[in-house]
Amino acid sequence: MPIAHLTPADLKARTARAIAAATSAGRALGLDVAEPKVLHDVFSVVVHLAPSPVVVRVPVALPPWLDGAPQIARQARELAAVSWLADRGLPVVRPSPLVPREPVQRDGFSMTFWELVDVDTSRQPDFVAEAALAADLHAALRDYPGELPFLSPVAATVPTCLALLEENPGLLAPEDLERARREWAVLEPVLSSREGFAKAFPKVSVQPIHGDAPSYNIIRTTSGVRYADFEDVNLGPVEWDLSLLGPEGAAVYNAAAARVGVRPLDSTVLRVMDAARMLQVVASYALVPQLPMLAEGLAPSLQIWRTMPFAGGLG
Repeated sequence: MPIAHLTPADLKARTARAIAAATSAGRALGLDVAEPKVLHDVFSVVVHLAPSPVVVRVPVALPPWLDGAPQIARQARELAAVSWLADRGLPVVRPSPLVPREPVQRDGFSMTFWELVDVDTSRQPDFVAEAALAADLHAALRDYPGELPFLSPVAATVPTCLALLEENPGLLAPEDLERARREWAVLEPVLSSREGFAKAFPKVSVQPIHGDAPSYNIIRTTSGVRYADFEDVNLGPVEWDLSLLGPEGAAVYNAAAARVGVRPLDSTVLRVMDAARMLQVVASYALVPQLPMLAEGLAPSLQIWRTMPFAGGLG
């Protein structure tokens, strides 16, 4: 169904509601919240419940499939996976020990509570060099026993976003939407199930993975690097976590993978994951009504996608 674009006033009001909900939920859980501070406000409103050492992530711009129970289940998977990693000594941003490890619903939002970390603002990111951290993470996640969906950032998000784009003409140019539809028709049989992937790539293993570019989603703290943002933790090929890092990133990862006993990247699968990641980005135009700033931010990626090999060479 067609959806209305939020205005600047709407966005400001949504942020205010998210802050109020996080504050109210924190106090209900017994936390001292005198001066809530917004640390981040894009897809989620991230609030430090000062003076308590607790940070709340309140998702506010979500793909159409993440509503109600699916969102709560996704947050529960994240909390479970991160808790498991933390218990094994991996440097992660941990769920807050001051509240129960479960999603909290308040005033129409579902939120999660995390420990406050001391960010080292003097440290600059090096996404290629930090691809090595993904290998360490994959080595740790390999034994994770929790049940995870297969490639949910693609399998669940792309088709629902494409359907929303079809219902809302003007968000994406007709020729781009047509290419996206055709590309998904080729990728869908391979990426929507473990069985489909195994049929296409019988020699390539899958395992629990971060799900959202772990070399980008790390936090540099005064005590070292910590893995963060496991919202998309899922089952899939490790190549998904290395998509769009290029040959240099792949080489760094492969060297680290050999050190920790993780299989090297498959170049064919990596090309397909690059294509799938870009299709996911293009499909994200469906979120522009919820987050109008996305339109400008996604434009360079859209231009790159138009020049890339169709479906990563499949089909």
